[in-house]
Amino acid sequence: MRTTLTLDEDVRAKLEAEMRKSGQSFKETVNEVLRIGLQARGQAKPAKRFKVRPRDLGLKPGLSYDNIGELLDIIEGPMHR
Repeated sequence: MRTTLTLDEDVRAKLEAEMRKSGQSFKETVNEVLRIGLQARGQAKPAKRFKVRPRDLGLKPGLSYDNIGELLDIIEGPMHR
């Protein structure tokens, strides 16, 4: 099948490098790379679902989230700004 294909510059450069390395024509290189990519894509396993397990880290006695500026002063010192 004949078709027109517009390639991004980075893809073109990689294909040309592969052509030089393999000694194949542009057509052969594009077909081989597409076959490999399509085969790999079909074999890709879906990633396992990531699940967050929350944990209560608590807060040290005497500290409060009510005043973040005060917490920053305690943790980083008065020059944190």
